[in-house]
Amino acid sequence: MSGTLLKRELKINGKLLALFLAVLTLYGGMITSMFDPKLGESLKAMADSMPDLFSAFGMNQSGATLTEFLSNYLYGFLLVVFPMVFLILLANRLLTRYLDRGSIAFLLATPNRRSKLALTQAFVMVLLLFCLTLYMTGLLLGLSAALFPGELDCGAFLLLNAGLFGLYLFLSGLCFCTACLWSEPRLATGVGAGACIAFVLLQMLSRVGEKFEWLKYATPLTLFDPQGLIGGEPSAVWSFLLLYTGGLALYGVGIAVFCRRDIPA
Repeated sequence: MSGTLLKRELKINGKLLALFLAVLTLYGGMITSMFDPKLGESLKAMADSMPDLFSAFGMNQSGATLTEFLSNYLYGFLLVVFPMVFLILLANRLLTRYLDRGSIAFLLATPNRRSKLALTQAFVMVLLLFCLTLYMTGLLLGLSAALFPGELDCGAFLLLNAGLFGLYLFLSGLCFCTACLWSEPRLATGVGAGACIAFVLLQMLSRVGEKFEWLKYATPLTLFDPQGLIGGEPSAVWSFLLLYTGGLALYGVGIAVFCRRDIPA
């Protein structure tokens, strides 16, 4: 990897990460503080009054424990969609922006192989997403320990976050790969972003009644199963391992394509 490029990208994109962490801190703190087993019936009644809406956002089960509550109200939608926006912007800033502005020529003129440059950008993307996951994991663990001592199943919660990072790895790998495939900036950003948005919409539709349930097989988001992970289901663990495998494969394809493609100077 290129140390100079790595430091530059971390400095520039670290500010974007800080902005998203601030927003997620607000939501994470607010939702964690709302946990109260006594309100379980009230939340269930609210979900029963609007079942399709709550199901679409993955919030149809209030959960009797803190682990189930966080899994339902944070990991079912918020901690998927907000970081998804972050990784789409990150892919654009790390790759597409250089191609769009023509500044990619300056990078290629440095005494660094293409593979080294592409690997550096991929590493920055994965590292920042890992930092996001690690921060949110630590934040929610800390808040849970302070507000509700002993209520959180730490083992199940850590497994849940391992699965979430697998989802980030897959989606970021997809955006990275599409950014490497297309020379046209609109396609480089739009294809990956469009696919991510389509995955979310398909998952939301699949949760609304049996008529559209089959759509869950059309989106990789189904491989991230929060309830299955906190329940320790082996199938849920195997599913998120597939996300890790797919994500790494997409990064590998993206780097290979970037090394071979014709990039105008």
